[in-house]
Amino acid sequence: MKALDALHTRISVPRLGEPLPDEEMIKNIYRAAFRAADHGLLRPWRFLVVKGSSREKLGELFLKAALENEPAIPVEKQNNIRQKPLRAPLILITISSYKDHPKVPEFEQDLSAGAANQNMLIAAHAQGIGAMWRTGSMAYASVVRNGLGLKEKEKIIGFLYLGSIQGPLKNLAEPNIDEYFKEWWIWAAALICSAGSVEWN
Repeated sequence: MKALDALHTRISVPRLGEPLPDEEMIKNIYRAAFRAADHGLLRPWRFLVVKGSSREKLGELFLKAALENEPAIPVEKQNNIRQKPLRAPLILITISSYKDHPKVPEFEQDLSAGAANQNMLIAAHAQGIGAMWRTGSMAYASVVRNGLGLKEKEKIIGFLYLGSIQGPLKNLAEPNIDEYFKEWWIWAAALICSAGSVEWN
């Protein structure tokens, strides 16, 4: 798939299954992360690979976090929480790993880690692999952070679920691009004039 086609047609795929992408495809996804915009070339990220029985351990960690927040969760809901990581054969956990730098604030480094995650989404789609970027409460739960070994200034940017596409994909309507992109000076001048705060000659 051509790069522009991948960018223009990518879509989230919630229904994923076996088989796992092959090793070459997975390496292509990994390599794409390192082409993310990265001020100072700090590479302020790291990734955890979860597959096989490790997914069940992640599910137990999710359940532990949920029970800490709400001890009286019904058994059926507990099972659903435990099984969340089983929704895909492979999960990549993208972690923003802050590097102290005088010119690159933490916020920018978080954005770079997010860009790395997005690059991996695009690389997966370009190879015909289904992918879903998930966050939710588990991305912020201290139990999950500690269980995954995050350091003080590290953040979970997302759980990237990867696998074979199961079922039909959504058809997304094309947005009206002109609603989101405005030429700055013309737009600003019109806005100011309408407010009556400036006279233009």
